[in-house]
Amino acid sequence: MFEIINYEDIGKNRINESHTLIDVRSPCEYDSETIPGAINIPLFNDEERKLIGTIYNQESVEKAKKIGIETASNRLPNIYNKVSSLDKQYNNLIFFCARGGFRSSSLVSLFKSLGINATKLNGGYKGYRRYINENLPSTVKEILFIVLYGNTGTGKTDILKSLRKKGVDVLDLEDCANHRGSLLGNVGLGKQNTQKMFESLIYESLRTRKTNLVFIEGESKKIGRNIIPNYLYNSMNKGINLRIEASMETRIDNLLKDYVHETDNELISSLNFLRKYLGNKNINKYIELISKQKYREVIQELMIKYYDPLYNHQNRNYNAVFYNNEINTTTQQIIEWTKKVRL
Repeated sequence: MFEIINYEDIGKNRINESHTLIDVRSPCEYDSETIPGAINIPLFNDEERKLIGTIYNQESVEKAKKIGIETASNRLPNIYNKVSSLDKQYNNLIFFCARGGFRSSSLVSLFKSLGINATKLNGGYKGYRRYINENLPSTVKEILFIVLYGNTGTGKTDILKSLRKKGVDVLDLEDCANHRGSLLGNVGLGKQNTQKMFESLIYESLRTRKTNLVFIEGESKKIGRNIIPNYLYNSMNKGINLRIEASMETRIDNLLKDYVHETDNELISSLNFLRKYLGNKNINKYIELISKQKYREVIQELMIKYYDPLYNHQNRNYNAVFYNNEINTTTQQIIEWTKKVRL
């Protein structure tokens, strides 16, 4: 018989030794969402999983198991090599599939019999998601957020990264979403994270915090397709508000760094979504300017005509204002200001 562990017990008792999580679901399942940090060693590929699932639901469980065993047997030598390598690096290998069923159970049984310290995650990925849904709201309740606000390009995200490097607790929602929040927010970033992965990364970031004082960037309720949970959004709105300002030149430099790196096609595609706000004449002009690599002019006009008006109508009280001319200086000023405030 093999050992089964609940997600909340990882890090306690014997499992406080070095461990890694192994996701044995198909690549498609893993790419959609997984437990942060998990390694994918699939028992079946996407097509095999679909075929076996269809047989399981439409024909018989026994036939599905038989085909599953036949299919997996061809892949086992390669799986063993990967698992054996990980066994040399970690004291505990924790396997999971969708529900903690056939896929993870069969592999844990096999590897345990071969002397590998394999453990099964109880309830699989769905059990983990239940844990996140139950514990993330209570985790957020414990936290006082210091929220950075400011117009586009003032360097809020860079300040968060700088604060993190200095050991300050930070929750970077845009990093969790893999999206910057605006209509052009996915340029150069690739695929946005799913809602489940977004929430998992939020929990992981907060789980590893050292204090209950956490810096965060002010966001609208939605970041691309991801929705900030109500309990988190409400907690942000009750936090300490700081405003970040910067010169137009600094803002343009920041946006050039973030958005312009062989991304012309993505920029043009995203600009087309702004036609209903800025009109065809403006957008056509911006596309022409991009083709001539005149990015600074496009960025400045977009800030003046579109982004700044979105922020300037907000009526918000700020506890302090910081002018971001140089990132390390601004970061240190914020840290020193925080020490003086009675929280």
